[in-house]
Amino acid sequence: MSTLEEQIDIDAPVLAAWEQLHRVHEYPRFVDGVRTAQPHGRNLAHLGVEIAGAERDVETEITDRGRGRVMAWRTLDGPALHGAFALRPLDAAHTRVQVRVEYDPGAVREAFGGPGGFALAGAIERTVRTDLEAFRELVEARVAAAATPAEPVVEAPGTVTVNGI
Repeated sequence: MSTLEEQIDIDAPVLAAWEQLHRVHEYPRFVDGVRTAQPHGRNLAHLGVEIAGAERDVETEITDRGRGRVMAWRTLDGPALHGAFALRPLDAAHTRVQVRVEYDPGAVREAFGGPGGFALAGAIERTVRTDLEAFRELVEARVAAAATPAEPVVEAPGTVTVNGI
């Protein structure tokens, strides 16, 4: 087994990052290769994944641990992958997101193809870093949008809407 650990600091409270991690249907917005993501059952998610031109359906189990600060996951089929997201508050408005992924390089290469050895490890490391940056951008944009006061829009004389309502 190989282990990869990465982290990133985001300008958002822990709760905002925690809530985004639980929006499974939005994983395609920040996890490279995930084309579809559908939660089902209590802790399960079905992912449609494409890596190096190979498409696979992957069932995952997602579990929460650590009082809303750690989300663990593992694949139930396909290559054996497992890992965790740990959220650490830096202060009330900033969070450190730590990711740990454990995988068998041979099984990943067999399932998805692509390079082997150090090239595979490097590709996985770059992908995880890029995913973390996309996660940060998504959470920070959501927090900024929630903090922006809604401005009334005059659509027609005598008609005013706020945030489309």
